[in-house]
Amino acid sequence: MPRIRLLLPLMGALACLISLTALSASAEGPIDLERYDGLLAAHTRSVSDVVGTRVDYRALSKSPDWKALSKQVREARPSKLDEKDRLAYWINAYNILTIDLILEHYPVASIRDIGSFLFPVWNQDVATIEGRTVSLGEIEHEILRKMGEPRIHAAIVCASTSCPPLARTAFRASHLDADLDAAMRRWLASPDKGVAIDRAANRVRVSEIFDWFEEDFEAGGGVLATVARYVPEQDAAWLLGPGRRAAIGYLDYDWTLNDLTSAR
Repeated sequence: MPRIRLLLPLMGALACLISLTALSASAEGPIDLERYDGLLAAHTRSVSDVVGTRVDYRALSKSPDWKALSKQVREARPSKLDEKDRLAYWINAYNILTIDLILEHYPVASIRDIGSFLFPVWNQDVATIEGRTVSLGEIEHEILRKMGEPRIHAAIVCASTSCPPLARTAFRASHLDADLDAAMRRWLASPDKGVAIDRAANRVRVSEIFDWFEEDFEAGGGVLATVARYVPEQDAAWLLGPGRRAAIGYLDYDWTLNDLTSAR
């Protein structure tokens, strides 16, 4: 009997610890974001070339942790999450499932090589989540874009050179606005795939993403007004002043895979 009395407080403390651990995990959503951060740190590299972030697909293909992360994406129940958690989940899910798709077909020179003219890669099923089979195109157009957050275009990465640089940490609901702003700034800092301003010629060239999804930026005042929020102060002043009448052109889009191995 005395032993039982001694054990009871220990059992209570253990139950409390388990409960707190579960609460901590659930607060980040259905994906283990610490694991995701670790995988990104170990298997991606920040680079000085136009890509910005390269992915070591060869190493990731051998990682049991990556397989476990991918499984969590598929077993999630995003419909049960609040709006910010759901948005963060789908951004992370898009990027994880894109990498998964590359791993399934690796080595490839471009994500577009996985599909065909009649059946493009964006329409191929990549996961079943809550009983719904989804493609990358469906996640982007039918889920993320309908959430009314244009900054997603800086956050979701289709494994290509001219895509925005892949973030090397997970997107988190607790600081999602800051994460999305940082993604926009890093993308637009590149004159090769973000924005290139030529004051002398009164011309601005931006990523083709702004052409493909122009309507998504209308609520924020249009493409140039959106860009102005995330570029250096002098560039912003020009875009909102003399640059308002600038001719807008688009930077060529390079679909080459953002692979670390091929860059060595």
